[in-house]
Amino acid sequence: MNAVNFSRRKFLRNTGVAGGGLVIGISLAGCGGGLPALRGSPGSLVPNAFLEITPENIIRFVCPRDEMGQGVTTGLTTLIAEELDVTPSRIQIALAGPHPDYDNPAFGMQATGGSTSIFAHFTQLRQVGADVRALLLRAASEDLGVPVSSLGTDDGHVLLGGARHPFGDFAATAREPPLPEETPLKRASDFKYIGKDFPRLDGMDKATGRTEFGIDVEVPGMMRAVVRRSPVIGGTVKRINSEAAAAMPGIAHIVQIEEGIAVVSEKYWQAKQAADALDIEWSLPALADVTSAQVKADYKAAMDAEDGDATGEQGDLSAGFAAASDTVEHDYWTPYLAHAPMEPMNAVVHVEGDRAAVWCGTQGIGAARSIVAKVAGLDAEHVEAHSTYLGGGFGRRGTLTHVAEAAQISKATGKPIHLLWSREDDMKSGFFRPASLMRIKAGIDDSGQVSAWFAKRVGGNIMPDVVEQMLPFMLPNAVPDGVVNWLAGAVEGAMDGWIVDGVSVEGLFEDYDFPNREVRHVTKDHGLPLAFWRSVGHSFTAFAKETMMDELAEMSGLDAVEFRVRNTRNNPRLQNVIKAAGDHMRRMRPTAGRHLGFAAHHSYRTDVAEVAEISVENGAIRIHKVLCVVDCGLAVNPDVVRAQMEGAIMFGLTAALHGEINIDAGEVTQSNFHDYPILRMNEAPEVEVVIIDSDAHPTGVGEPGLPPIAPAVANAVYAATGKRLRSLPLKLV
Repeated sequence: MNAVNFSRRKFLRNTGVAGGGLVIGISLAGCGGGLPALRGSPGSLVPNAFLEITPENIIRFVCPRDEMGQGVTTGLTTLIAEELDVTPSRIQIALAGPHPDYDNPAFGMQATGGSTSIFAHFTQLRQVGADVRALLLRAASEDLGVPVSSLGTDDGHVLLGGARHPFGDFAATAREPPLPEETPLKRASDFKYIGKDFPRLDGMDKATGRTEFGIDVEVPGMMRAVVRRSPVIGGTVKRINSEAAAAMPGIAHIVQIEEGIAVVSEKYWQAKQAADALDIEWSLPALADVTSAQVKADYKAAMDAEDGDATGEQGDLSAGFAAASDTVEHDYWTPYLAHAPMEPMNAVVHVEGDRAAVWCGTQGIGAARSIVAKVAGLDAEHVEAHSTYLGGGFGRRGTLTHVAEAAQISKATGKPIHLLWSREDDMKSGFFRPASLMRIKAGIDDSGQVSAWFAKRVGGNIMPDVVEQMLPFMLPNAVPDGVVNWLAGAVEGAMDGWIVDGVSVEGLFEDYDFPNREVRHVTKDHGLPLAFWRSVGHSFTAFAKETMMDELAEMSGLDAVEFRVRNTRNNPRLQNVIKAAGDHMRRMRPTAGRHLGFAAHHSYRTDVAEVAEISVENGAIRIHKVLCVVDCGLAVNPDVVRAQMEGAIMFGLTAALHGEINIDAGEVTQSNFHDYPILRMNEAPEVEVVIIDSDAHPTGVGEPGLPPIAPAVANAVYAATGKRLRSLPLKLV
């Protein structure tokens, strides 16, 4: 049996987080280089990192963001197409490899997440299209011997009189002059494609199986690998007997890595069976003594005993409570959750001498390349990195443990390795949304205003895990492990007793006119690895905030909509969404036995209000319809916006009704969809999405539809039963 040893214990466990709800704005070391991002084929016009136009008039767009089902290839292609004056469906799309030119302007690094793609690239990519169109017109003017003013464009052609000349005819001439800059952009009234419904550009290829996901990658000589990991995350191999496994058919290698034992074969199932046959004794971490009941008890004790760190302070909290005519206080619980993307985690890595290559679907291909370089001991420029489509992300594909594992196995065996995590591997050994206990104490005055708002959250922080995972790959190889460990510990210590991790409390206090408020945070971490999960902190804080707001509305004698309107005078955009949802809600006519619940929330620069229509029968909650009103600025493709709202609602309903990761003696008890169920078709409600008409700069749509759905359902359950549910998943019996 081969062995690969690394001095830093958490090197494998804590590999680069490159996407999700928030990313550190630091470029990865070695992700740059002086080579151009895009070279193109001979004779092509390659004016920048994003576009190539061939003499045959093939137009290619290199998409800088990763497609994980959110429609980013369609949205970003539309921006280029609008100003270039080409039908979006005519443009060929490629996924970007690592290069600084593809950094996300919102992050300062090459990463996809936080519902930033359209927001960050809206002006940039339109400008790219406009400048290249101007360049082609200038080249056509020279080639045709006419002034630019006599030329027009349409769908990839230059127009002169009744003649249509393909853009590609002018590729050679356009290569000579410098690219124009700051060409005037179209007025919104002149848009052909932006703001219009049309089918997703990747839909047909996905429906017919032509799209390549990471799991589809095949390279010559590729071997399959399965890793047997500790039943308690963070455990290490104490003793192993691999004789029985090694004697099984097809087994080529058994390799020890930091996370466990890897078995390599030509076929996945052979490797899986042999991995299961390994006889391993584990040294277990402190997490092995933890249960879900202990987590809840520890959180409750910390809530009652510790003041925590303060943030979001405003006004005079004591005076606010003194002015209140009514005061209420409650605790709210949300559990650990898994991401459970449909495509299991996987990567292909080949480390061979002084070169390496990686193929994977990830929310940060630059981080994946840096990981392979680090494992292989190579400069990043010697690692080829190939992006594929992602079969779901939700923040999970911002974590890259699987890439590090594949790299180490390939380095040990010299073979190209396709590593596949099973669903059970991911559910039991992956990363999780943190559990949270939240306490809100609020007061209202006689006019229906919230006069005081105190919120406190106990739970683990995501950002220290992110920093610890990223540091080995942000810093040069020459930096000693001791320095890396010290830096990671300094960040963790800062967020436990000095500053508050923003994503731990985001959404608890920002939406409403709370003149007197205070938010506190107590860090409590039992060792389960944490990562961004769809809508990140908003996924749990909105539940606590919006169920409390509903209770305050009832105390004030106002309906749910009017109460929120009165408390959003300083937040007109959210107030407008609340009013619009309220108007639609008043037109809803639920039949006997059905009841409505309301919630609203702001996240990722977008405002969303949702109304859930539910019924309760024999203690079972059934959601029949969800109304969603969203203001995301200008909707680049309204159909994609509607799809993202619908998907976020279904994802959020899964968590609201079913989602829960439990721990027993440190082990995650859930393993697959039979005990971690997702919403089934017979549970899925009708969804109506209303998009507020706006010419404002586009904002996020991938995540903002999720936060309001759980509290909207909980508030509807109260309307139906008179019982307030303050824990997720929602259970009446």
